Amino acid sequence: MPPDVDPAVGRGDVRQAGINPNHWYAVARSSEVTGQPHGVTLWNEPIVLFRTHDQTLHALADRCPHRFVKLSRGAVVDDTLECAYHGWRVDATGQIADIPYLESQQKVPNCQVRSFPVREQDGFIWVFPGDATLAASREPLAIPEWQHLNYIATVSVIDCEAHFSFLIENLMDMYHGHLHQDYQAWADPKLEVLEADGDRVEARYQAQSYYRIDKIWSISQLFFPSLRRLHPERLTVSYPYPNWTSTLGDDFKIYCLFSPTHATRTRAYLIHFTSLNAFHRLHKLPDGFRRFVKDSLFGSAQKLLDGLVEQDVAMLEDEQVAYLKQPTPPRELNRALISVQRLIQQQVAQ
Repeated sequence: MPPDVDPAVGRGDVRQAGINPNHWYAVARSSEVTGQPHGVTLWNEPIVLFRTHDQTLHALADRCPHRFVKLSRGAVVDDTLECAYHGWRVDATGQIADIPYLESQQKVPNCQVRSFPVREQDGFIWVFPGDATLAASREPLAIPEWQHLNYIATVSVIDCEAHFSFLIENLMDMYHGHLHQDYQAWADPKLEVLEADGDRVEARYQAQSYYRIDKIWSISQLFFPSLRRLHPERLTVSYPYPNWTSTLGDDFKIYCLFSPTHATRTRAYLIHFTSLNAFHRLHKLPDGFRRFVKDSLFGSAQKLLDGLVEQDVAMLEDEQVAYLKQPTPPRELNRALISVQRLIQQQVAQ
């Protein structure tokens, strides 16, 4: 066996690993939850999100206590969830609030729908599916660029018929640039530092970047490949379990927020930020104008990001199909991916 292959990785099948529920998971964008209930699934657990009249967000198990159909098929009525089947209502704590045909001699059944800790932060809705008593002591992944006036955001949704480990390995793998011929932002990565500490794996590279956002006209590089010129740049990728972050020089920051659905399906939000920090004159303009610029340019890298996602998802789904036919782990040589696999298994053990 080659010296860089870790034999311990094969002892526990990472493709069968579950999630550590004692973390915050981004299950939806804030804009997705408006006046009606919104159903999501987080690792085999159907969850319904809804807002009461004061816009307070709530998360309950998506399961009516009566006939166990999905509450997300119903409606929000007087700050309760009304089931579409028989009209039973459940309040924000999961208690039965009303049964429209309850007779005078009947009692309300003694049952309750599970509620989940939920937060709204940085444009996303986060749910804590594990021990609720731990939720207050842990924080969702911070995304300070979401509100920062110097960063332009683009969001792409990843829906992938594959185990979440395939996606995080893909994101941590800086050697698959050959796949992204027309979309690639970097070239020739050379691993300089690999650190694994607690809940995080971080890999730091010296690479060549195709982009440099230092003049107003240079933003056009995002749209016209012929304008790009390679130059040395720092590239960092990090797996702060259960999410992912990356920086390319001073101009680009990317996040991937994981919401694994089940063992063969993963949903995630890929968020790309382009920095305007180099434009010092822009910073002197009124905040209202800068906010207008930020909002107007939202999604400016959509074609780039969606193209990357489409190409990656095809590879990940191929990997999943191959695994289901022959569940033999590959002979992995990439030390960053070996560390990622080990971290996933450690989280499951916790």
